[in-house]
Amino acid sequence: MAVSPLEVRTLSDRLMEVVRDMILSGAIAPDVPIRQDALAADLNVSKIPLREALVRLEQDGLVVSQANRGYFVRGMSATEAEEIFKLRLKLEPEAAAQACLAANDEQRAAARCVLAELDAAAAAHLPSVGRLNRAFHMALTQPGGLVLTVEITARLHVMGDRYVRKHLEHGDRHVTAEAEHHHILQAWLARDAKTVSRLVEAHLEHTLNDLRDEFTSAAGTVEQLERQSANAPICSASL
Repeated sequence: MAVSPLEVRTLSDRLMEVVRDMILSGAIAPDVPIRQDALAADLNVSKIPLREALVRLEQDGLVVSQANRGYFVRGMSATEAEEIFKLRLKLEPEAAAQACLAANDEQRAAARCVLAELDAAAAAHLPSVGRLNRAFHMALTQPGGLVLTVEITARLHVMGDRYVRKHLEHGDRHVTAEAEHHHILQAWLARDAKTVSRLVEAHLEHTLNDLRDEFTSAAGTVEQLERQSANAPICSASL
């Protein structure tokens, strides 16, 4: 029986999600050519839907293509982190505030449920933390009916996922993030739009400030290593 276009589309969608999750989890390293033959074999698919998935991921800003070299996972940078979170700060606080006033019982229950799943995944250090973090934030914005804002925010969340994971790698930041999430949800469920906007803004600014510190520290470490290398004595081999 011939495969319908709908089934092909479903495969393409699912493949894009799988490859996206591999990129976000670090399973596919940045700045290294993606070996499409090997990846297609690992996923048990042909190269055609894989190439389609990579094209869509390039549109989402996760991969870049280079002539005669193929696709690469886009590297992370302080500049990109700054731009992503500044855009989120412009959109998300107001979107969540509007959504808390419009959310129905089903949407309110869904927000509670996804936060409980996120807490459990974070406690167990599961790889699903990034996906569930995105789902929680989107659950807070989707009920507002701002279709374009939700679409843009969803894309920013995908692009920012690796930065969120980087942020949560250190110390007890996941505990702080968990507490902030619960305070936001409490205000959101109470339909306190002003408090929701303020808490979401503070939550995003907190993450961005931590990332700024991390990138500054990393740059300082690299600079120090470069100075040490430049000042190291050159030993000539004895004959």
